Amino acid sequence: MPSPHPRRPLSRRQFLAASAGTAAALGLTASPARAAAGPRPFGRHGSPAARRTPRTLYVDPLGRGDHTTVRDAVAAAAGSGWTLVLAPGSYRETVVLDATRTDATWIGASEDPRDVVIVYDNAAGTPKPGGGVLGTTGSATTTLQADGFTARWITFANDWLRADHPDVTGTQAVAVKVQGDRCAFHHCRFLGHQDTLYADSLALTAFARQYYAHCDAEGDVDFVFGRATAVYEHCHFRTLNRTDLTAAPYGFVFAPSTAGANPHGYLVVHSRISSEAPDASYKLARPWVPSSDTTARPSLVVRDTRLDAGIDAVAPYTNMSASFPWQSQRFAEYRNSGPGARITVSENRPQLTAEQARSASRAAYLGDWEPWRGEC
Repeated sequence: MPSPHPRRPLSRRQFLAASAGTAAALGLTASPARAAAGPRPFGRHGSPAARRTPRTLYVDPLGRGDHTTVRDAVAAAAGSGWTLVLAPGSYRETVVLDATRTDATWIGASEDPRDVVIVYDNAAGTPKPGGGVLGTTGSATTTLQADGFTARWITFANDWLRADHPDVTGTQAVAVKVQGDRCAFHHCRFLGHQDTLYADSLALTAFARQYYAHCDAEGDVDFVFGRATAVYEHCHFRTLNRTDLTAAPYGFVFAPSTAGANPHGYLVVHSRISSEAPDASYKLARPWVPSSDTTARPSLVVRDTRLDAGIDAVAPYTNMSASFPWQSQRFAEYRNSGPGARITVSENRPQLTAEQARSASRAAYLGDWEPWRGEC
């Protein structure tokens, strides 16, 4: 996603180290508190000696599983229906789950996403060995193309820092790119700065459905973006501070690029948007109409959600391009609360009617797929 300003970000590694357990999990150490905790690194989820199913593989960076890297475990799990159980620790690698590996499940064994982190530090402007640069998609730490993917209790991170690479202009750095249909994330974290969570699809005509429940996502510029049909329920979005800018906006939480033919884009419900930045320094959203699909009509509904003071209540939306003003897109709110939800200029805050709100539900967006049922 484009960036409006050159900037020096808050140190990703410093922030993560301040959270319990994450300094170890992000490769600063080997996550000793959990990884060395006794003979059961996989908790209640079995072990190589007592597999929960024949299609379960165990991953542990300390060598107590079938594989020491997620990438190797994915390569071994050809076909459909495999489960990977990840022991606590840092998995510093890039991972691609291709479209043939459907109905996969990845589980963080400790059931605390701070303990299991898949992280790397590529950016869009990172040079490729054969020439050129990686681009936004190529920057992703984890790429999930397969349908039917489920993750529980895992952190997906990109700790590339602009301050470490002042010569790089392509500062998009994706933690995870999700392209499959029926992809669900329960109690996961998505950490980065620009373009953290890329909720997308495999093609312009593919309406991929995704569900994020009890998840945390943070960043600064367009850090939740893409063309998926995605429901974010009971999630926490956190905007980061900026010390390099003298004026707002510091960034944008959402940048959907919903296909014009898709009736449903992003739905945020029963969630919270907080900030470590000064009041009114962030926009809630801006529409992304990419050059590859100029017929896109970005769609975002934020409802029953608390917007803290970091969101600009007077003008929460802005344009990415003057050719595609946000007023021509599908942005709306309903029954939000908090200082960032205060309606001071009504034309800047389109609201759903009660009748319209009845269609802005997880069931309406996801159809016959009900990922909130069963084990979470």
